[in-house]
Amino acid sequence: MLLLIKLLIAHFLGDFILQTNSFTKKKEKHQLKSPHLYIHAIIHGLLALLFLNEIELWWAALIITITHLIIDAGKLKLTTKKNSRSLFLIDQLLHILVIIGLYLLIEQVDLINTFQLSEHTWLFILCSIFLTSPVGIMLKVFFTRWKLDEKDTGIDSLKNAGKWIGMIERLLVFIFIISGNFSAVGFLLTAKSVFRFGDLSKAKNMKLTEYVLIGTLLSFGIAILVGLLFNSLMI
Repeated sequence: MLLLIKLLIAHFLGDFILQTNSFTKKKEKHQLKSPHLYIHAIIHGLLALLFLNEIELWWAALIITITHLIIDAGKLKLTTKKNSRSLFLIDQLLHILVIIGLYLLIEQVDLINTFQLSEHTWLFILCSIFLTSPVGIMLKVFFTRWKLDEKDTGIDSLKNAGKWIGMIERLLVFIFIISGNFSAVGFLLTAKSVFRFGDLSKAKNMKLTEYVLIGTLLSFGIAILVGLLFNSLMI
């Protein structure tokens, strides 16, 4: 289980945290001719090798590099505006299936746990990373069906402010849940509602209000579910 958690951490770091928007756009623009596609796959292999921390498992890192390249290349060639959401989910599912397959294969080897961190700690790291950019990007993909025009917002805001607010609030909710401070979750949701929906009332746009409400509930809901799952696994 610990090995699987480490490989998932490496995946989320490589696919979401270390991959910038400009990096992704260059891949999408040049596709198979883009050096960024191959650099991205190599980064995944190096991250996997780093977290495996066992040079004898170089073949596992190589498999991750090759399969990541093939899966991402296929996604780039097949992606259209209509199927971007479904291909994103299929892409992530295939990557995770490869990781699970390697985990089951490597478990037959007596791999020494050289990282002196408990399974509890590694699971906490996985949940924390998942609740930052990965969930943010998943919500962004989900909301492509309700893309707002500039006229729909009517509110000036800081660049990427919503992204950072979302990540921080999900991490806070997660910490509150695993520490048993459920009332703090309600307080945080109330505080956000006071500030956020006060601004929305100025916009006088029902579409924007519904957009933000759905996003807030999904963001909080995912963080709560991850926190409850973490607690159940730690029992």
